Amino acid sequence: MTIRSVEAIPVAYPEPNDHSRLRSVCLVKVTNADGVVGWGECCAYFPEASRAAKALVEGLGELLLGEDELHTERLWRRMKEHSWWYGTGAGIASLAISGIDIALWDLKGKVLGRSVLDLLGGPVHDRMPAVASVHATKASIEAMVEDFQGWLADGMQGIKVGFGKKGDAHLGFDHDRDVEFVRKVREGIGHKRLMIDLGVKNRWDVATAIRRARAFEAYDVHWLEEPLGHDDPEGYRALRAGTSLRLAYGEREWNHRGVERIVTTGTVDVVGLDPGRIEGITGFLKAAEICATHRRQANAHNFSTAIVSAASQALSFACEACRELELQPVYGPAQKDLVDRPVWHRDGWVDRPEGPGLGIVINEDLVQHARLDR
Repeated sequence: MTIRSVEAIPVAYPEPNDHSRLRSVCLVKVTNADGVVGWGECCAYFPEASRAAKALVEGLGELLLGEDELHTERLWRRMKEHSWWYGTGAGIASLAISGIDIALWDLKGKVLGRSVLDLLGGPVHDRMPAVASVHATKASIEAMVEDFQGWLADGMQGIKVGFGKKGDAHLGFDHDRDVEFVRKVREGIGHKRLMIDLGVKNRWDVATAIRRARAFEAYDVHWLEEPLGHDDPEGYRALRAGTSLRLAYGEREWNHRGVERIVTTGTVDVVGLDPGRIEGITGFLKAAEICATHRRQANAHNFSTAIVSAASQALSFACEACRELELQPVYGPAQKDLVDRPVWHRDGWVDRPEGPGLGIVINEDLVQHARLDR
């Protein structure tokens, strides 16, 4: 059982949940000597980052040739040690390690005939609540509420709404409009969970964040995500003292050490983790364990392709700190066409993954068609 090849494939695809904007990731295909294949993903989002990840995946992949594909922890550490000068587990290096690591876990499961969830020790949850992750884009609040109601009609148990996104919603910039939006969404979705996620275009200062958070408290907001961006420990400390809302951030950390840094500040309640960014399944596990130790929730940042979705599903069931799974309400080709069994829900609950490895079969014709380097 040895690794024969590691291939990096940068691709682009339209994302229907983001105005059909072209997004880019770098897929990773690891093949062993018997021809068994595992798939992973570097969650790069931008074409230049995907191309950079390709170069690093190819370089790191050379270290793994001839190695035993079952030794995931050893190979993960070898990649991290090799990147000491150009990443040490950060930046594009973390993306590259993530893609390879996910592929190795998928391959390991297929070789052993067991699911990744089994390899992670089995489920610690019987089922997982499904919530919708969406962007607010329309000028009319009523029209957006109507969309949300439609997406929740088949049972999903809540909705996370991104402010500051492309489109005409203009949310995150005006106090009164934001409060009116939250009030009308709460009226429209009833008791279901409502999370608000600030975008990179929103630049709140601490006073603004406290005022907005206090106003949102009346509408049972499940959490407020990145109201002060991703790295403002002093600001978050002041915000924590000024509101009872749960605060979420962390999805832009590169590794479990970064997660430990923000968790120990005492300013975060829900930590976003993306297996395609935080050094793969191995890195996610280490970060989620830190969250569990400190009694914080971990939440998979599941907003790219069906490969990260499958990894997020397995990890969410395996990790004590995970309590819900975000799903895109509208699936485009990177979800519904890339794999034979996209992760979905039944009446608002995600079932455990089934099948060896990640439990998905990749449409390689689609992958080749979507390549950036054709």
